[in-house]
Amino acid sequence: MTRWIGWTAFTALIIAFSAATGVAKDDVEIRLSGRYYAEPATVQMIVAVEPHAANRVLRVEADGDNMFCSTDVPLEGAKEARLHTIRFTNLAAGEYTLRAQVLSTDTVRAETTADLMVTGRDMDVNGGW
Repeated sequence: MTRWIGWTAFTALIIAFSAATGVAKDDVEIRLSGRYYAEPATVQMIVAVEPHAANRVLRVEADGDNMFCSTDVPLEGAKEARLHTIRFTNLAAGEYTLRAQVLSTDTVRAETTADLMVTGRDMDVNGGW
């Protein structure tokens, strides 16, 4: 019985902490047509954002081994469209983490990530991926 109460308390703490941070992964989603691209890559994605009155900015980043780029899209709260097309051009070879964040005036409301690979002539073919 004591173990059950301890586990229940731990689970409640995790749920409370998750709610307190205000970061909900389901409120933003990155949709890609593929995960592998050739250099110089043009990566076009659809970012789905659940409309909410507090949404003010959609920030999308491509963080790679040797390159970083980002863009901010202003949002108009609950009136904003759900789908946003984002395009990054001339991405150099390497591994990238795409990050989409929905920001309110003072906090990150939601975020998600996706990984992709841009291949090029100088990639290590023996290392694999």
